[in-house]
Amino acid sequence: MATFVLVHGAWHGSWCWKRVRRALQRQGHEVFTPTLTGLGERSHLLSEAVDLCTQTLDVLNLIRWEELEDIVLCGHSYGGMVVSGVADRIPERIRSLVFLDAFVPEDGESLAHFVPVPADQLIDGWKSPPITAEAFGVNLADRAWVDRQCTVQSAACFLQPVQLTGGLARIQRIAYVYAAGWAGRESFFRPFYEKARVRGWKTCELDSGHDIMLDRPDELTALLLDNL
Repeated sequence: MATFVLVHGAWHGSWCWKRVRRALQRQGHEVFTPTLTGLGERSHLLSEAVDLCTQTLDVLNLIRWEELEDIVLCGHSYGGMVVSGVADRIPERIRSLVFLDAFVPEDGESLAHFVPVPADQLIDGWKSPPITAEAFGVNLADRAWVDRQCTVQSAACFLQPVQLTGGLARIQRIAYVYAAGWAGRESFFRPFYEKARVRGWKTCELDSGHDIMLDRPDELTALLLDNL
């Protein structure tokens, strides 16, 4: 039995991992899918003060108090910012690290280094509205559901730089999964995929929209198991 910690991306929540979580659990694995502060069922905790550090601590504290070891840690999209900070802090607890069509920051970089966060599009000056499921290339059957489920997010999550100390270098197994089936792929995530290949990380492409866990849950489950 393996232990998986699956971290969702911006505006999402634990709900997006339902299919993959159940598939892994059916095979006897332990699966944690934390919802980050201010999102999903924790949207009542949304505030202007919620930032990348807050959400990184969400995952670090889950791992600490659940006493998790030998983890397969996976971050989707913005979740790559979160898992980078987590893995940097506790590399000794990470069996393998998977970036799922995700941002992979260097020390001192924020998500805003890669994607603009226009101030004039923020609600009340600090809440970032979700990008539509259609824009992310989510399959037609799930689009309306995903749009209903997504919630606004504090822009501080996207503006705060990550602080890394080199801990990721201690992790032997790192993989990058690239969603090659949606229109925004080139401008957002292709550079991280290419850099992963140069670094010698395990890489693969899936013909999928950005929300791979919804579009290709069976293939993603197999890939996660392959990174044990």
